[in-house]
Amino acid sequence: MKINKLNSLVELYFEKCNEVEDKKPFLKWLKPGKPTYTWRNTKERILKLSLKIKSLIKEGDRCLILSENRPYWLMVDISIMNAGGISVPIFTTYSANDYKYILNDCKPSLIFVSNNEQFKKIKKFINEDVKKIISFEKIDAESLLIQDILNEEISETIINKNLKRNMPACIIYTSGTSGNPKGVVLSHGGILSNCEGAVELLEPLLSKKKPIFLTWLPLSHSYEHTVQFIQIIIGAKIFYAESLEKLISNMGIAKPTIMTAVPRFYQNLYTKINMNFEKQGGLKKILIFKTINLGKKVLRKETLKLSEKIVNFLCEKLVRKKIRNQFGGNLQAFVSGGGALDQNIGEFLNSVGLPTLQGYGLTEASPVVSCNLPNLIKVETVGPPFRTNKVKIADDGEILIKGENVMLGYWNLKEETKKAIKDGWLHTGDIGELKNNYLKITDRKKDLIVNLGGDNISPSKVENILCLNDNIKQSFVFGDQKNYLVAIIVCDKEISKEKIKLIIENINKNLTLIEKIKKFFLINEEFTIENGMLTPTLKLKRKEIIKNYKQQLENLY
Repeated sequence: MKINKLNSLVELYFEKCNEVEDKKPFLKWLKPGKPTYTWRNTKERILKLSLKIKSLIKEGDRCLILSENRPYWLMVDISIMNAGGISVPIFTTYSANDYKYILNDCKPSLIFVSNNEQFKKIKKFINEDVKKIISFEKIDAESLLIQDILNEEISETIINKNLKRNMPACIIYTSGTSGNPKGVVLSHGGILSNCEGAVELLEPLLSKKKPIFLTWLPLSHSYEHTVQFIQIIIGAKIFYAESLEKLISNMGIAKPTIMTAVPRFYQNLYTKINMNFEKQGGLKKILIFKTINLGKKVLRKETLKLSEKIVNFLCEKLVRKKIRNQFGGNLQAFVSGGGALDQNIGEFLNSVGLPTLQGYGLTEASPVVSCNLPNLIKVETVGPPFRTNKVKIADDGEILIKGENVMLGYWNLKEETKKAIKDGWLHTGDIGELKNNYLKITDRKKDLIVNLGGDNISPSKVENILCLNDNIKQSFVFGDQKNYLVAIIVCDKEISKEKIKLIIENINKNLTLIEKIKKFFLINEEFTIENGMLTPTLKLKRKEIIKNYKQQLENLY
């Protein structure tokens, strides 16, 4: 399949259907009692849904999707585009204000909602623009039940051949760390071009095992939304996880070969494996130490002595294989995106037998810009840029991107679009460097702390280092226009202030003078999406945290 010759994501899907064996399993939700959908019965459902949607909307109408991950999600997404609509996926974890803003902003004429729990979140914001609600399960409102649509007999089918690469495919709202979400309009060509780059990256892995994905990151996230189409291109079997809590047990069932996730997931994984390692003693402890040490040498492409090769072989059989088996035994790569992955975590996971490829992207770039390559991992970087886009560094260090993958613009925000795209170059707001074609992110332009001495400090760098300690769940660093940095430390109630003080003193030894944490206070309540301190992609909402803890922070000066 020549991805660069395709006109749309709809054409991509139906072309793949012609290539794949009809009865091959395709989609499976791991919730008990749910069926497995083959390529054939997925296609039948998409054709029926497309026809119904086309009868309810005009070309270019926005169609909202509010649902947890499940097979119907992918079916509805493709059906909307096939019917000539624009798909608008939204997070199930948004605040009431976000839902109100998005419904007023994109004015959907059709809403797909999974169940009553989700429907209640948007019920009071639905206005006369909405012509119909289609629900996956029964809800407390007048709606079309998706199963009734699928039970209908149809005498015709539609495959939309009018779509072009430069036409809008979807509007994905970015969960900004401040202000209202912005609707990023992505084109068919933008996502196809991203898929092209990703498939080239995954090629070395595809020849080894049949691709199986376990999806848990919300499909409303631009990263996972694009991954759907990569999964289609490579003919993968897709499992949808039940929940984050059941993710590890789901991995044992699905046995994925590739899995995508955000840094928070890998941070938790690092902590869990490390805690397990700490409990070991004697020979096991020595073997674990050797596994990590030799694993890091292999990662850095250092030549091992014969004795080290023998020990590394034992580590492979006795330690790494056991760890891989806990994740289904087939894992060929974790792919990390959606934020910076701490270098220590990347090195650790790769060394214990969990290959982790860090990439970089943003919703406005459809979303992936670069990613590390299997067997060519440079953990401190986010890998080489995809061949399908250009990357350059501006005079002030900002990363600029050009290519078909760059968004068409922000929905209803012309001025914001002009600020973001200048002369075809997308201004990312990230600071980085490009060496030997490997991109490295060093800072976030907007999030930099500028102290009273005029020094630029990256709070996320210090926060990542603090959170590597098992006793610190989360941290927030503050100090803009101040003489020194202070921090909020989130930890369990039983952890004493004295213990945290000793931990911070040790961490400070490895930080520069301007990065050292001088004072801090402890809180037990975690920063979450529910309390408005985290975005749906688990980034800190800096303005919100400052607003909530302003007085305690100021008291430290």
